[in-house]
Amino acid sequence: MRIETRSVKCLMIAVVVGLMSAVATAKPLKVFILAGQSNMQGHVNVSTFDSMADDPKTAPILKEMRDANGKPRVCDKVWISSIGCAGDDTTEQKGKVTAGFGASTEEIGPEFTFGIYMEKELGEPILIIKTSWGGKNLHTDFRPPGAGPYVWSDYELTRCKRRGDDLEKDKADRIKATGVYYRLMIEHVRKVLADVKRVAPEYDEKQGYELAGFVWFQGFNDLVSDWTYDKRNQPGGYDIYGQLLTQFIRDVRKDLSAPKMPFVIGVMGIGGVKEGKKPGGQMYFRQAQAAPTLLPEFKGNVVAVQTAPYWDDDLESLQARMDTYWPKVDKRVAAEKNTSWENKMKVMAANFTPQEWKRLQGASNGGYHYLGAAKIMAPIGKAFAQAMAQP
Repeated sequence: MRIETRSVKCLMIAVVVGLMSAVATAKPLKVFILAGQSNMQGHVNVSTFDSMADDPKTAPILKEMRDANGKPRVCDKVWISSIGCAGDDTTEQKGKVTAGFGASTEEIGPEFTFGIYMEKELGEPILIIKTSWGGKNLHTDFRPPGAGPYVWSDYELTRCKRRGDDLEKDKADRIKATGVYYRLMIEHVRKVLADVKRVAPEYDEKQGYELAGFVWFQGFNDLVSDWTYDKRNQPGGYDIYGQLLTQFIRDVRKDLSAPKMPFVIGVMGIGGVKEGKKPGGQMYFRQAQAAPTLLPEFKGNVVAVQTAPYWDDDLESLQARMDTYWPKVDKRVAAEKNTSWENKMKVMAANFTPQEWKRLQGASNGGYHYLGAAKIMAPIGKAFAQAMAQP
């Protein structure tokens, strides 16, 4: 009996020591923040997944995106809390990462493959906090507090005067809008971190969490803002954007008490590599987006990921052809007195070879949304994860 008692005591001690060791070696939960506008939301319909199968570059990614039954994969160890994609600014969507956390429940953004590949890279639980709203700019909507108030240029003031605008009202509206989405972003991150278990049920408070990285994917509304960036077609025309993004990084780190949190900047790649070689527009904007990475203070912890290489020129060309055919298609279906979508697609398909028509099924949106193509967006999410995982 004495021997049994000693054995039980030894066993209990071993269990306690083991538990203490497990607690001591438990890694903090890795938390990644994904923020931006419509392309961070994601306008890629799940119907475009199949288009990845025929390309040797994307077929391996597709295998990671689907389960054994061919359905969108559900990550075992990756949770997400997202606002901005559910019809208003603050309604939250949460759960394990899978398809449906894009701009609608039938769409994905970069969060899907980011989560998949981040899980593969780290092999441990992950929490993604996503804050994204369509049509938002950095110069006003996401304007960081350290940048101060919006500064009206002489060019803008002159345009307002010529149009007969109520300048005082315009200025008041600008003040009211300044930084709204920056604050919403920070508030939501803090809300999630205050009760991580609400989003990630398997989270153990004893292990704590670590703000392991931030991905910024935004820019279209600044690219086309010819008021704020009146010299945008000249070298340095978007320098203000680079300055604002620099301050954005500083302020986010300060407001979240994460002074060295790694940043990944998704550099706009709409139109592909060719658009970045043309003088003006995207050439200068892409340079401004990557500018913070050249600063000594950000060396080693702020990187730029060029998304242009993932663009699909062939798909863009096919969709452009399709757009030119619509007047003819509309005229034909009207004459047939059958304007159903099915008939429109049947008439449209007659303008393409079977192979071309199959390729076109890989697009579900406009060029400004990376053609709504999984073949483009899925590799981008993967690239963000791999850049974040680099030591």
